[in-house]
Amino acid sequence: MKRILVTGGTGQIGSELVPALREVYGNENVVCGGHKRNPSEDLIEAGPYEVVDAVDAKAYAEVVKKYKIDTIYHLPAILSAKAEENPMRAWEVNISGLINALEIAREFKCAIFVPSSIAAFGPNSPKWKTPQDTIQRPRTMYGVTKVTGELLCDYYYFKYGVDTRGVRYPGLISYKTLPGGGTTDYAVEIFYEALKNKKYTCYLKEDTRMDMMYMPDALKAAIQLMEADPNRLIHRNAFNVTAMAFTPKELAEEIRKHIPEFQITYNVDPVRQNIADSWPDMLDDSCAKQEWGWNPEYDLPSMVSDMLEKLSKKLGVSY
Repeated sequence: MKRILVTGGTGQIGSELVPALREVYGNENVVCGGHKRNPSEDLIEAGPYEVVDAVDAKAYAEVVKKYKIDTIYHLPAILSAKAEENPMRAWEVNISGLINALEIAREFKCAIFVPSSIAAFGPNSPKWKTPQDTIQRPRTMYGVTKVTGELLCDYYYFKYGVDTRGVRYPGLISYKTLPGGGTTDYAVEIFYEALKNKKYTCYLKEDTRMDMMYMPDALKAAIQLMEADPNRLIHRNAFNVTAMAFTPKELAEEIRKHIPEFQITYNVDPVRQNIADSWPDMLDDSCAKQEWGWNPEYDLPSMVSDMLEKLSKKLGVSY
């Protein structure tokens, strides 16, 4: 049985990935590593929890050694909008923390999952059905760190034989965790406002098309890739994965099918609009499908329906 450490385990992806992994591999075999000293009770009670700061290599290595870890899901990151506010801190967390993780994976012979992002592309990349291998010239610090991370993971595989794997996530939508400072946050915020206030002011233009994925599919992609036959993996790192692409206007129209009185207005934030405009509209995920059988379960209608159902129960409101 695998012995797994999830760093960034209290973040947007980690807080849902840890329980998903524990269902597969057993509570005692999945260690949640987070920067919080007082995480949610369910994370502490369900299995082992350790405080792990990704930029503290010594403490990181001690946890791997203590639990005899053989697989790392390395998730710590400062996201796009937050990274533009403090670029050097983003570099420290996103790159210095990753180098620590890769060195630890090399030393302790661990497999390691490192997520990249649609932000790794830039305005010169093809916008629609962005290929797996194409020009990557991002104009955000977050994007720069993601391209750097992809290259570092490739380097550690070819140089040292570290079993590195990863996907390029689009915007992620979840009813369980709040957004964490990304450009695609509106696609989560809109559901809270639709249920609570029946209206939402969006910071992007109504026709801004962006690639998105529902969190259950994001978790599925991570686990499925780490279980894939390595002999089939040609790319190994930074696989394009996608599920749906929509604009704020299209998302609002789908929500309105369930909440007819819902209204959306727009107050464009130039910073986040510029970031969104520099990213692809939708990725081409054919390599992931061919090499490890990727196939998403949720499209826009099924995602909206499930989000409203689950979030309404969480908030204790009806619609």
